[in-house]
Amino acid sequence: MALALFDLDNTLLNGDSDHGWGMYLAQVGAVDPVEQQQKQDFFYQQYVDGVLDIVAFCEYQFQPLTQHPLDQLYQWRDDFIKSTIKPMIANGKPHLLDSHRDAGDQIVIITATNDFVTRPIADLLGVEHLLATRAEFVDGHYTGKIAGVPCFREGKVTRLQQWLKAQNIEPDHCTFYSDSINDLPLLEQVDTPIAVTPDDRLRQHAQSLHWQIID
Repeated sequence: MALALFDLDNTLLNGDSDHGWGMYLAQVGAVDPVEQQQKQDFFYQQYVDGVLDIVAFCEYQFQPLTQHPLDQLYQWRDDFIKSTIKPMIANGKPHLLDSHRDAGDQIVIITATNDFVTRPIADLLGVEHLLATRAEFVDGHYTGKIAGVPCFREGKVTRLQQWLKAQNIEPDHCTFYSDSINDLPLLEQVDTPIAVTPDDRLRQHAQSLHWQIID
């Protein structure tokens, strides 16, 4: 069986769902808009520079999940998907999934963005298998902590290995699509790495190794 792995933000989507969720919460008054903008800009620059503190970032992003009732969170998320994510899909590259569907490949979205935000996005894209950073959920409440290994940088490799073992899958070929230098650990592990509208550092790396680049 062939395995097709897809990063989500700025790969299948034209935009960043994690950043978009934070700014959406600011728009609806769930978080302080000035602080949110400052924090989002700070963490996003860390991400671009390849030095993101994933634990600090997630714990900041998870705070609203601990401060509001689940019904309210789900209502906000539904509106966020409609107002913010659907345009990101429409202007993104969901068609990259099509050839792998036609070939009968096992498709997996593998993303650092948390599962609260990304599960309904994967569903919209028609992808059953999602590996995402997990927001810890205990006794019906979010704790504000990460559950397990963050699905980021080397953590993507770890999470994928755990998933393959749990599914008892040994793929005979693996392709991975990503835009970010942060995904280099996994890109270097697969048979076919593909850079999708890559950041400058990933573009240079991909060009030096003659990887396929999709713009």
